[in-house]
Amino acid sequence: MSAVPGALWPLVAGRDQAALLSDFDGTLSPIVDDPARAVPLPGALGLLRALAEQLAVVGVVSGRPVSYLLSRFEGQPGRVRLAGLYGLEVLAGEGGGSVATRPGVEPWAAVVDEVASQARDQAPSGAEVEHKGLILTLHWRRAPEVADWATGFAAAQAERTGLWAQGGRMSVELRPPVEVDKGTAVTDWCAGLKAACFLGDDQGDLAAFRALDHLREEQGLEAVKVAVASSESPPELVEGADLVVEGPRGVVELLSGLVQALG
Repeated sequence: MSAVPGALWPLVAGRDQAALLSDFDGTLSPIVDDPARAVPLPGALGLLRALAEQLAVVGVVSGRPVSYLLSRFEGQPGRVRLAGLYGLEVLAGEGGGSVATRPGVEPWAAVVDEVASQARDQAPSGAEVEHKGLILTLHWRRAPEVADWATGFAAAQAERTGLWAQGGRMSVELRPPVEVDKGTAVTDWCAGLKAACFLGDDQGDLAAFRALDHLREEQGLEAVKVAVASSESPPELVEGADLVVEGPRGVVELLSGLVQALG
């Protein structure tokens, strides 16, 4: 008998009409000082591929670009769907293919480029400027003393350019003002399904939780919100979850149990 929590049994019972969706950083991959060095825990991606053979939809919805996610899958995600930049990018087609961007996003690329250039010129020592193409992220994990500069810079640039500022785990992001978030991908991928689960750990994952709540209320979806808890998790994420696991290792244990139950 698999040690799958009872909350996840709707995915097992209705596997042909069920989805399992997950964040990446802090969920499949531990948070590290250098974002470029983040890698999923051993076995995590293999478990997703295995689940994608059993469930209707399995996907990763991340703030990372799709190109980054593909690099971690070594270019072969199999049937695992990928959405990057909070849903601004989506990998078209199973097992690879082209990356499609949401309508209305591309004109903002030049604005993000210009702000990224300013950030690099003005950033104090220790601040990390991560240009993701359509999103700019300012990190201060390795230099907490620059948090005020990063948040102040982001607020000023948001007011000047119209970009939206969004806080994260010891970071702040500037992104196009387009009504797209992780909940958009969750809503799209769960259309017509009977059960769905989302695993996340950060502020940006609240949108995915809200999407599941809406689908539960409007369409009767059997929704399961899984908070991946850490000392940095937003309290509202944990409080709003149906199930809480401890860190990425807890996620791997959960996915492993689900694979066993489906097998």
